Amino acid sequence: MNMDAAMRGGRLRARRAAKGSATEGAAKAGLTARGVIYVLVGILAIQIAFGEGHRQADRGGALEEIAAKPFGAVLLWALGAGVVGMALWRLSEVVFGAAGQDGGAARKRLLSAVRCVFYAFVAYSVLSFAAGAGGGSSSDKQSRDVTARVLEIPGGQWIVGLGGIGIMVAGVWIGARAVMRKYHKHMKLGEMTRATRRAVDTAGVAGGAARGLVFAVAGGFAVRAAVDYEPDKAKGLDDTLRSFAQTPVGPWLLVIVAVGLVLFGLFSFAMARWRRV
Repeated sequence: MNMDAAMRGGRLRARRAAKGSATEGAAKAGLTARGVIYVLVGILAIQIAFGEGHRQADRGGALEEIAAKPFGAVLLWALGAGVVGMALWRLSEVVFGAAGQDGGAARKRLLSAVRCVFYAFVAYSVLSFAAGAGGGSSSDKQSRDVTARVLEIPGGQWIVGLGGIGIMVAGVWIGARAVMRKYHKHMKLGEMTRATRRAVDTAGVAGGAARGLVFAVAGGFAVRAAVDYEPDKAKGLDDTLRSFAQTPVGPWLLVIVAVGLVLFGLFSFAMARWRRV
C-alpha cells in the first residue's frame, strides 16, 4: 500500500514537473517574441519621427521588416511559434491558475483568458503573414474597418465608445502598474545583481509607461470616433504613434514614446529570463 502511494506520488510529481517545464518554456518563448515585436515597432517609429520610415509602425510593419532580412521566413515562423507559446501559457493560467498566492482567483483567470484570446489573434496574424496570407495588414485599416462595422449595428456607438473607454482605462492601468513596479512580485529579483535590477527597472517603468500611454491615446481616438460617428477617426497603432509627432512638441514626443516601446521590448526579454511562471 505504501509502495503504491509512493509510486502515485512520484508520477504526480513527474507530471507537475513536466507541466511546469512546458509552461515555463512557452512563457519564455512568448515573452521573447513579444520583445522582438515591440523593439521593431519602436525602431520603426523612431525612423518615422526622423522622416526616414517607409513601413507602418505596427505589428504588420515589424513583420515586413523581419521578412526582408536573410532567413526572414524562418524567423517569421519562429516568431509565430513564440506567440503561440504566449497564448498557451495564458491558457494554462486559465486552467491551472497563475503563479502566486492569488493566482487561482476568478479575476486572475478572467484576465488570463483575455490575454489568451489576444495573443491567439496575434499568433494567427503572424503565422498568416509567414504563410503568405496577408496577416500583416495595417492596424489602422483594421481599426477603421472594425469600427465602421460596429457603428452600423444597433447601439454601435455605445459599443465603440465603451470599448474605447475600456482601452483608455487599460492604458492607465498598464502605465500605473509599471510606474509602481508591480511586476516585481512576478520576478526572481534575488537572481539579479543590483546593476541588473536597476536596468530592468528602468526598462520596465519607462517601457510600461510608454505602452500604457499608447493604449490610452488609442482608446481616446476610439471614443472620438464613436461620439462623432466617424470610423475614420479610429486609429491603429501606426496612426496613434504618428499622432504624437503632431503635438506642439513635434517629433520629439514620438521619439520619446518610441524609445519607451523599445525599452518595453527589452523588458520583455528580461521577463523571459527572470519571470516566475
